[in-house]
Amino acid sequence: IFDRLGLVYRAVRADSGSIGGSRSQEFQVIADTGEDLIVFCPDSEYAANIELAEAPCLIEKRAEATETMEKVPTPGRDKCELVVELLNKPLTASVKSIVLAVDQQDEKGNPLPAKIVLLLLRGDHTLNEIKAEKLEALKGGFRFATDKEIEDTFGSKPGYLGPVGIPKDVTIVADTTVANMSDFIVGANEEGYHIRGVNWGRDLREPDVVADIRNVVEGDVSPDGKGTLKMQRGIEVGHVFFLGDKYSAPMNATYLDENGKPQLLQMGCYGIGISRLLGAAIEQGHDDKGIIWPDSIAPFTVVICPVGYDKSEEVQKASNELYGRLREAGIDVILDDRGLRPGVMFADWELIGVPHRVTIGDRGLKNGEVEYAHRGDLQNENVPVSEIADKLIAKIKVR
Repeated sequence: IFDRLGLVYRAVRADSGSIGGSRSQEFQVIADTGEDLIVFCPDSEYAANIELAEAPCLIEKRAEATETMEKVPTPGRDKCELVVELLNKPLTASVKSIVLAVDQQDEKGNPLPAKIVLLLLRGDHTLNEIKAEKLEALKGGFRFATDKEIEDTFGSKPGYLGPVGIPKDVTIVADTTVANMSDFIVGANEEGYHIRGVNWGRDLREPDVVADIRNVVEGDVSPDGKGTLKMQRGIEVGHVFFLGDKYSAPMNATYLDENGKPQLLQMGCYGIGISRLLGAAIEQGHDDKGIIWPDSIAPFTVVICPVGYDKSEEVQKASNELYGRLREAGIDVILDDRGLRPGVMFADWELIGVPHRVTIGDRGLKNGEVEYAHRGDLQNENVPVSEIADKLIAKIKVR
């Protein structure tokens, strides 16, 4: 469908969301103004929504500790970028702490203190909440912990938090890269202080969970190992879901296979954003003069702009003949018979975005020619009158 629409798009791996199923793909029209971030590998077919793109571990093996753990004053430095600047270290040497809370209830539905989960990411990375919600410890739903919950658990305000010396009932989830770090910097759980030279096992317990919980960044190795990842923006216009037996199993919806045995139906579904397709096409195809429609969804595929249509019989005859020939060939054509000056006509049709324009005037007809221009480049080309219809018919795929 999107091939026929003439759009530049990518089919990318995506999260199935509430509809469920084991896998899905979004169809993203490539546009700088797109609301979604697409991750792809130019050297392979790998492509995914940022929410689902797999982030590789950037440290192959954890190195031995070379530094002594040291608590250092960092007054007013409540962000990783500010801390490493003070300590003259790269941002990649720091670890940020993100505190999540999972609300709990007793058997009677009365609220219990929330379960606290500490997520650890390298200082230059950001949390992927879609990946986080798939963790066993967070599957019941989570929220970001309140300042009071943080202070009650860690004894410090946000900005100076870290995993050293925290209560044992706090679940520590380390991103795969963080799990292999050594001699790193974390908050000291005391306002105005951080700790440098921290190492797993020696200075704090090993993480309870190691998982990919970060967003990929441009330059990461592609999960298929065939190159590095790049990013571009897209507008989602379609989504395909493989549902498997998620719905057929509860309904006991079966069919008889070739051996006469009942099997659960395997289900799938898709949706297309009809109205946003038009907006996506315009975002992808436009210039300072107006819209540049693909042939298949343009309001008209060809516009005939006769110069002096109301004054010249030759111009009127040639225009009408071309119009009739194109209509017979099944091409969606419009003839501008308003008798306007060329500049006004051109401006109108460039704004509307009709892909193919033929200009017919007395001067050209004296030489047996008309002018052809495509909306994409607007470079005029002189074409013999006898050949213009065949040229357009060959150029345009009639559907």
